[in-house]
Amino acid sequence: MLSNSSRRLLAGLGVAGAFVAASATPGFAADPKVKLGVYFSDTTIAADSDGKIDYSIIRSSTSVVLHDLTVRYDLTGLAGKVTVGEEENTGTDCTSPSANVLVCTTPWEVELDEWGLSGVFPVQIKPTGKAQDGDTGTLKVTLSANGVDSVSHEAKVRVGEGVDLAAGPETTVSAAPGKGFTAPLKVTNVGETTAKGAAVVFYNDYGMNAAKHYSNCTYVGDELRTCRFDEELPGGSTFGATLPYALGADTMAPGNRYGEIIWMTPDEFEDFENYLGNYDVTIGKPGTDGKLTLAEAAGRAAARGFQADPRPENNASYLQVKVTGNNSTDLEALGASVTGKAGATVKATVGLRNNGPATLDYSRSGSSVTYLTFDVPKGTTTTAVPENCFPVKGDEWGEPGKPGARHYRCYFDSFLKAGDTVKLDFGLKIDKVIANDTGLVKINVPCECDGGFYRDLKPANDTAKVVVNAAPGGGDGGQGGGDGGTLPITGSSTGLIAGLGALLLAAGAVGYVLTRRRKTRFVA
Repeated sequence: MLSNSSRRLLAGLGVAGAFVAASATPGFAADPKVKLGVYFSDTTIAADSDGKIDYSIIRSSTSVVLHDLTVRYDLTGLAGKVTVGEEENTGTDCTSPSANVLVCTTPWEVELDEWGLSGVFPVQIKPTGKAQDGDTGTLKVTLSANGVDSVSHEAKVRVGEGVDLAAGPETTVSAAPGKGFTAPLKVTNVGETTAKGAAVVFYNDYGMNAAKHYSNCTYVGDELRTCRFDEELPGGSTFGATLPYALGADTMAPGNRYGEIIWMTPDEFEDFENYLGNYDVTIGKPGTDGKLTLAEAAGRAAARGFQADPRPENNASYLQVKVTGNNSTDLEALGASVTGKAGATVKATVGLRNNGPATLDYSRSGSSVTYLTFDVPKGTTTTAVPENCFPVKGDEWGEPGKPGARHYRCYFDSFLKAGDTVKLDFGLKIDKVIANDTGLVKINVPCECDGGFYRDLKPANDTAKVVVNAAPGGGDGGQGGGDGGTLPITGSSTGLIAGLGALLLAAGAVGYVLTRRRKTRFVA
């Protein structure tokens, strides 16, 4: 099965990008000012196992600081068969006022917004000796805090027989941009119980395009996301198939592309799919190139009820594609030219464009594709600054988005497709009219940090001007204009890739937080 932490993290960041169709806000309370939301995944556990550890995901309709945050877990419907208890060594304050009820609270302030908080009050859902295959019930999870209405969510809990699916070995292949390659897909049932089918979830880096779209697999564009198989897998047997890929022509080379492969039972995949559906996240559409089949085993066993994997740590495998050849890209700085009278405020739109041929993809690290500096024209003062730009004076860094500085450093998203443009809007107040008042925009600026781009094909266009009140014949800032918003991305890509792989590789982590600070927030 997909391990608890990797399932949460996979889907959680998928909401932010890689598996995204649109972000939803399920389960909100009716408070017109601050509305809380809580979610807990449907869970299938194996009988005669230690069960699973999972946790709540909470969010708010607006930025808020919560006091006396409390989550109540109620599993009374499965009393005597399944227990809900505090995970060991979490340091949280949980009590059990009655059988199969757990109430957890924190004395600390909790800052919350619509991006949400994961890893809240982890609990262990564990079968008792009386649990049997086919038992099912409801876990009611209630979130409350001072000054806001409480809200509840009901998750399905099922007991099934244990099936131990193990992924195949890690695989390394080589390919050049624009060329095809194949990769093995293998799974072994290392237990004794026959598995009633299997499902697999993929996270492949940008550029690892599916060469065929099978009818029992799902795709978004050429991105392979899932496959489901109805073949039964007897204990001790190994099944396999071969997947054809084509490496995108815009893949950076030399370099590496990676993919994760995570196996689970069909029942656990149903739980996972319900989680994605709760956030309007799509697994894509089935293909039309026929069915992908796993190699048949010799013999079949009788099927039973639900199934779950008691050992999720062996469910994952990895694919590495060594990208050969040379295929870099040209990032071009974009300047601006604006005019205005003394006292006027104008908008200067600067940024960068990826002229290709390669796409920049730092999704696994989540780091910026490049770093930009902006020296403000002398006769102007910044009145509006993008939130991804910091005022810098010497070694001192100010608050992001703070106006009034003379020098800024800006970061960007972790993905920039060849042909796409990123724009930044600065508000400039003209304090004094100076002919050809000029500031400088530089990209690919060195940074003692992750990310950045230092293999530019044309370094000569890494600098552009921002000219205020250009004199006749004095030139202008070249690219850039007066329209556009803060950090829009134009072109065919809207950020499908969002760094899921880093989170999958971090399977076993307690959880992660997606938060963004707001200038205005409510305090409850």
